[in-house]
Amino acid sequence: MDATLDERGTRGYDIIGDVHGCAAKLEALLVDLGYRPDAPNGAYRHPLRTVIFVGDLIDRGPEQLRVLEVAKAMADAGTAQVVMGNHEFNAIAYATESPAESGNYLRPHTDKNDHQHRAFLEQLSDVQRAHYLDWFMTLPLWLDLDGLRVVHACWHPESVAVVQAELGGNRFTSIDQLVRATTDGEPLYQAIETLLKGPELSLTEHGQPAYRDKDGQVRTSARVRWWGETASSLGETVLVESTFTTEDGSPYPPLNHVAAPAASHSYGYDGPVPVFFGHYWRGGTPEHLVDWTARTACLDFSAVKGEALTAYRWSGESEVRAENFVQRA
Repeated sequence: MDATLDERGTRGYDIIGDVHGCAAKLEALLVDLGYRPDAPNGAYRHPLRTVIFVGDLIDRGPEQLRVLEVAKAMADAGTAQVVMGNHEFNAIAYATESPAESGNYLRPHTDKNDHQHRAFLEQLSDVQRAHYLDWFMTLPLWLDLDGLRVVHACWHPESVAVVQAELGGNRFTSIDQLVRATTDGEPLYQAIETLLKGPELSLTEHGQPAYRDKDGQVRTSARVRWWGETASSLGETVLVESTFTTEDGSPYPPLNHVAAPAASHSYGYDGPVPVFFGHYWRGGTPEHLVDWTARTACLDFSAVKGEALTAYRWSGESEVRAENFVQRA
């Protein structure tokens, strides 16, 4: 997994998971994959291949400006494509007043949201943030390429169709669209939530307690394992990690005795080509992970939490292959 790869190979895409400000890991992984800085702008380039970033370049990590410099230089040079992650979307909403000069922001400046964006706010100057926020607005919400698909959190055809109808494509082009995308109850809001943050299922509505997530936040809903095979229990349907606790700090009870809700099956992926995504904070190594299938693969392996930044080398295959994952710790 960690062996350096030379520049030989076939044409294709190298899809890289959530970077979250880990520039040293990113540049080391690019070198492992056979990319080298090229004149005149120093963009990393491979003689045959192109990178696709799954989003979440920013927040949390210590080297966010350098990550953005690397990713944007590659995008400008045509050696990478970047899809929008929920953290890029949130950053745009956090910085956007509506109405203009009202002091009201599309993403409220609460303590929780301030904390999530603090590293991005502290590591970039006002001018640098404005520059990259303008770039974030140009990023596609997904890529549907010849032979593969890439989205930050969940490939969901119904949500893709809503976004295409509302935006006229897969990119934001106006503040009005952002307003609708951040207004609960709007069709665009739910579609963006699904594509960039993934579907969730209420645990409390199914008689289960709330839990504290990895950041200590109390949550009543859990993320759905939309990529999985048909689940027979609630435990197989949602992602409630072994480290999660109830509100009072007790171990969270197992959910395998609770029947899976029928509605959770509506997100299952049965497309003809592989779909690659991030967002879900997996860990370890891909060959030991059950959370990918023949045509779905998560590439978020919690790089910013001390684990490996992960890529998948796609060269035209119709099914995901374990040997094509590459990791850089």
